[in-house]
Amino acid sequence: MTQQQCSVLIIDDAYTVREYLRQTLMHLGISQVHEASSGNKGLSVFNQHQHDLVFLDIELPDINGQQLLQQIKTQADKTHVVMVTAHNSVDNVQQSIAAGASGFIAKPFSPLKIKNIVERCLAAKLN
Repeated sequence: MTQQQCSVLIIDDAYTVREYLRQTLMHLGISQVHEASSGNKGLSVFNQHQHDLVFLDIELPDINGQQLLQQIKTQADKTHVVMVTAHNSVDNVQQSIAAGASGFIAKPFSPLKIKNIVERCLAAKLN
């Protein structure tokens, strides 16, 4: 799978974070990018498109990101989910990885960090 074939979903209540991620992904050659501002909207969009990679905020207005991670992994265990948070704690990281997250990034993050995560997830999809 190439980056052009990769489908990404961004679930974050902060417009600026979604826009930053979308722009970064577009610069990486990923054109199939969907966004949602809440967990329920994100789950609905995910059910329609079954994305290869999901960037998921832990703190959403309507549902805990950890719970949403479990729902996504139950429906599509091959989907890579990267947890995004402004509150980088050991507990958050451990809970995310235990629930099946492929990665964890703390805000603010750089385009290079996003590039590395996308490349790692795509490489894992090929294996």
